[in-house]
Amino acid sequence: QVQLVESGGGLVQPGGSLRLSCAASGNFFSLNIMAWYRQAPGKQRELVAEITSTGILNYADSVKGRCTISRDNAKNVVYLQMNTLKPEDTAVYYCYANRWVLGTKYNYWGQGTQVTVSS
Repeated sequence: QVQLVESGGGLVQPGGSLRLSCAASGNFFSLNIMAWYRQAPGKQRELVAEITSTGILNYADSVKGRCTISRDNAKNVVYLQMNTLKPEDTAVYYCYANRWVLGTKYNYWGQGTQVTVSS
């Protein structure tokens, strides 16, 4: 099993920055994709950014140029640096990870951390 614990959310003014962290723990060898999703009230959960174990990156168009995802494979931690935050970035941010075991993909989610962008 894999447990994901997020931290770093909070209230920030428009134009401000936040850094989210997600630490993975449990009995596993390695994780494949680690990612950040978000869900705003009344909206579907959407991908913000993802990073593979080899460092391949993918960003949602809405955050390109403003957010940077990175990971430390030795520590099993993924980060999301968010800059120039906008009110529309307000959402619960969820950490996601997956791994493959004998041809089966296992998906894991964190409990979420609230990010509120407001003056």
